[in-house]
Amino acid sequence: MGEQDISRPTKGTKSPSGGSVKSARSGKPAKAAEVAKSPKPAKPESHLAMVRRARRINRELAEIYPYAHPELDFRNPFELLVATVLSAQTTDLRVNQTTPALFAAYPTPEDMAAAVPEELEELIRPTGFFRAKAKSLIGLSASIRDNFGGEVPGRLADLVTLPGVGRKTANVVLGNAFGVPGITVDTHFGRLVRRWKWTEQEDPEKVEAEIAAIFPKSEWTMLSHRVVFHGRRICHARRPACGACPIAPLCPSYGEGETDPEKARKLLKYEMGGQPGQRLSPPPDYPGRPAPALGAG
Repeated sequence: MGEQDISRPTKGTKSPSGGSVKSARSGKPAKAAEVAKSPKPAKPESHLAMVRRARRINRELAEIYPYAHPELDFRNPFELLVATVLSAQTTDLRVNQTTPALFAAYPTPEDMAAAVPEELEELIRPTGFFRAKAKSLIGLSASIRDNFGGEVPGRLADLVTLPGVGRKTANVVLGNAFGVPGITVDTHFGRLVRRWKWTEQEDPEKVEAEIAAIFPKSEWTMLSHRVVFHGRRICHARRPACGACPIAPLCPSYGEGETDPEKARKLLKYEMGGQPGQRLSPPPDYPGRPAPALGAG
């Protein structure tokens, strides 16, 4: 990523020569309110202008993250479905560290449907909420076995009938295992699209609908990856690295985080910060290091 100086000037009360500005009447230092001329209120952004800005951000993100990908390890639709269910309330890294042993023990829906709950729970314990997740995994595996011939269905309407599978999980599976375009509204995605003023909605389905109206359907899946990548690496929830953000000039929320370029660069995560990503088996074009296996660090 190229570095750039995106610091923004602050208003002050200095004269062009550097001296203090004084009141013309009293000769005493003037109050800032008396000196600074009130700028004209910014003209509200039209919907068309917002759409153009949103699409430009997407193009910029495509250049920043040409290797964007789902950060869950999987080899088939069933593995992606299971990994996505496990990813609730934990990190993708912890899921990826857990699933090798899980899929070695239960490689198919038929195997997982027949699992002893306590044994399955023990395998997925590192991901948290393991009892509820085990119940969902056994239930969705049984449904796939009994209602879909042992194959993960490739339709949204069918996927959301599976225990523990909502619209977000279904879109992850459809977009990445079946090539069906979908927008995945997780916490990162929702946070960023609101920061960028693409939507004011909080409900994930309403967010999905409004963002889908901005972009061509062919962009939906990769848009989701790019936005999530940016949220994890630069535009963090508590302390965004604004001063190291390549799309800062397009962001109406610039300044919510650290604006000093040097300090901001220290906030970068994963490959942006010289550290491993989430996957133990990342795609060949991933520029960072693979994550460590469970217990390896």
